[in-house]
Amino acid sequence: MKRTLGIALGVAAALAAQLAAAQVVFYSQEGFRGRSFSVNWATPNLDPYGFNDRASSAVVERGNWEVCDDANFHGRCIVLRPGQYPSLASLGMADRASSVRPARGAPSRGAVRPPQRRPAYSYYPRYGETLYTANVVAVRAVMGPPQQRCWVEQQYVPGHQQPNVPGAIIGGIIGGVLGHQIGNGRGNDVATALGAVGGAAVGANVNRPGYRQDVRRCSTVPGSGQPAYWDVTYDFRGRLYRAQLSYAPGPTITVNGKGEPRV
Repeated sequence: MKRTLGIALGVAAALAAQLAAAQVVFYSQEGFRGRSFSVNWATPNLDPYGFNDRASSAVVERGNWEVCDDANFHGRCIVLRPGQYPSLASLGMADRASSVRPARGAPSRGAVRPPQRRPAYSYYPRYGETLYTANVVAVRAVMGPPQQRCWVEQQYVPGHQQPNVPGAIIGGIIGGVLGHQIGNGRGNDVATALGAVGGAAVGANVNRPGYRQDVRRCSTVPGSGQPAYWDVTYDFRGRLYRAQLSYAPGPTITVNGKGEPRV
């Protein structure tokens, strides 16, 4: 009798350990927000728990889980591996989960979905955790980094700013001829050189119209106006804690026994 009882207790302990090793938490909103429902056993119908067709995100803590859009594990099913799924809509399962159970071995139907590769979110409620309320003391909105906005505009460039190459060549020739006529002896050569330079300068300013060109301009402006996160200070059991939340909290936030946010 004692041996039979011991075997039964051993089997029960093994089953309990197996269940404890496989847990999934569903949330009624994307990004692990809203109401939550934790499962660590096969649940053929989520309706009695008020969570039928209401799961929008999920965290699989342990094991693989088969999620179906009909009760009793019928309809379209997918298998979720351990990880975080901030949006079940991306898997075609937004507000459609009706039954869920641990997936054993290779799935007979449905696709195995890997978790989405995003920074891990650590503030979701864990299964079996006792939650408390903490008073918010201060909130500071932290804006995103400044942005640079650029545009292209037309700018008018006056004609004298652009060399007239053909005019400079013609002016240099004319100036050289005039300079040679004015000088005598070696002075002819000097006068010719000076005349060529002066003629080129004059010719470069002949028939040079202004023009328009595209100019790229930039200016630094503040962020988009939306905070990147909220730096929250709260009091729990006489001790101050700080956390960075993705939304503005109210007068209180939910925490666990260690004072860690659970939102």
